[in-house]
Amino acid sequence: METEALLDALAADTLVPWKLERSIQLALIVGNIIAGMMFFGGIGFRPDIVFAMGTTRFPVKFAVTLPLALTATAAMLRVARPGAAFGIRGWALALSPTILMSAVLVELTKVPSALWGSTIMGTHAQNCLTLIPLLSIGPLACILLALRKGASTRPGLAGAIAGLAASGIAATFYATNCTDDSPLFVVAWYPLAIGFVTLIGCLVGRRLLRF
Repeated sequence: METEALLDALAADTLVPWKLERSIQLALIVGNIIAGMMFFGGIGFRPDIVFAMGTTRFPVKFAVTLPLALTATAAMLRVARPGAAFGIRGWALALSPTILMSAVLVELTKVPSALWGSTIMGTHAQNCLTLIPLLSIGPLACILLALRKGASTRPGLAGAIAGLAASGIAATFYATNCTDDSPLFVVAWYPLAIGFVTLIGCLVGRRLLRF
């Protein structure tokens, strides 16, 4: 009887991660659809996006936002399970900041120091601080609901990483609208918006994901 119970427990244990992964995959799909509907319904691409795609600075934004969404999602799958270690997925979270800081260093060599201040301020800082959190609402809500199928022993951290993933998705959408392409602008404003969403994810996660 004990052997049968053990086998049943092991079988159930192998099903939980797959169920969690499927839930998170579905949450990401639905979250992206919600963010996409909000974006295309009320924001849209920048008018000169075809020209911008041929420049150097415009694609750099996506080299920052897309890895953020992907690495945060990978880390989230770990932290959603009890006692799971991040491993290499934790180190991967440093990829986006590393790419961004490298781009900033290159930008500082190309932009005259007299223009650094105006380049950092850009023209759409307020939009950045508003639209990234707004576009994060759908993905974050979906991801947090999916994470309830997990059993994280660190609900605040799980919520924070969910916020990183959601804001990475939102920032990717927003980057196609933002006409401020300089890494100096990105490093000044995108992290503020992303940090706000991450904080919200952490606070909500502490309550919603607690078992």
